[in-house]
Amino acid sequence: MRYFSFQWHITDDCDQRCRHCYIYSGGTEHIPQAMNLKDIHAVLMNCLNFCGTFGRIPYFYITGGDPILHPNFWELLKELYDRGISFSILGNPFHIDGEICRELKALGCEKYQLSLDGMKDTHDYFRKPGSFTETLAKIKPINDAGICSVIMSTVSSLNIHEIPAVIDAVVEHEAEVYSFARYCPTGSGVGTGITPSEYREFLRVCDGKFRSCEAQGCRTYFDRKDHLWTLYDYEAGRFRVPDDAETGKIYGGCNCGNAHLTILPSGDVYACRRVRGSKAGNALTERLSDIWLGRMEDYREYGRFVKCSRCELLPYCRGCPAVAMGTYGDFYAEDPQCWKEI
Repeated sequence: MRYFSFQWHITDDCDQRCRHCYIYSGGTEHIPQAMNLKDIHAVLMNCLNFCGTFGRIPYFYITGGDPILHPNFWELLKELYDRGISFSILGNPFHIDGEICRELKALGCEKYQLSLDGMKDTHDYFRKPGSFTETLAKIKPINDAGICSVIMSTVSSLNIHEIPAVIDAVVEHEAEVYSFARYCPTGSGVGTGITPSEYREFLRVCDGKFRSCEAQGCRTYFDRKDHLWTLYDYEAGRFRVPDDAETGKIYGGCNCGNAHLTILPSGDVYACRRVRGSKAGNALTERLSDIWLGRMEDYREYGRFVKCSRCELLPYCRGCPAVAMGTYGDFYAEDPQCWKEI
């Protein structure tokens, strides 16, 4: 059976007010929400029912805000552990140490993801003072506890030139996984404006660094998460369309509409947290199975992709619809950083 991932925001509570945060993109007047324990259990049961209906294995990415700040955080993890359900944490570095990491490991936490959005001054500008140093310092206790340490960067025009140095810092501190994704415009205008040629050159530079580190046997695994890596590898001859590929079948690319749902503290279900306006229902009042077969169909109309529907890589790439939505207001618009001529 295939996995189905749930990105579950159990709380908005957080130590930071990141400049590219989706929660506060509408202004600082947002009142943080947190899902109570009764609703947490109801949502979990809804997710398990969904996976049972469609023959999928559930995988949870527990996040927020900073999920560890939720008063029932440990109770949720205990229930996941008792049910044998795999999960990872997407959080901040401020409330974890060696002891906390060992407790997380004992309850089955597989990965703990932290963010680095540039070198010290830039990252702390995006997040908060001291965040850069604290993030790098927490890689070791995560590793020592036997949890996979993951560092993720959000790439924008404000930090794209610093990502190669971030890669060096991540490798030096022995993070086990590193990846990046592009900033999705939220209307603030922060960090937009990377041209297709600039982004392709950026991937070329990163590819060179990744391969050099891999050749030296470094600990870090480089997860080529951005779907435009597929296009890059296709042009480099490292990826080819299989001869036996079935027409109309989706093999990879964006999981939106295929193998992923986001659930917010209110219970609202989004096709993707990064896709602006992608609310598809509510996990506290509706069956996820009904949402999946209903409003989620709006994200599976592959012939509507303005550019990708005319590309041989449609079943494998499709760029990032979230970036397209944030840039043009249309989920099916062309990826603004895609350089392929159709």
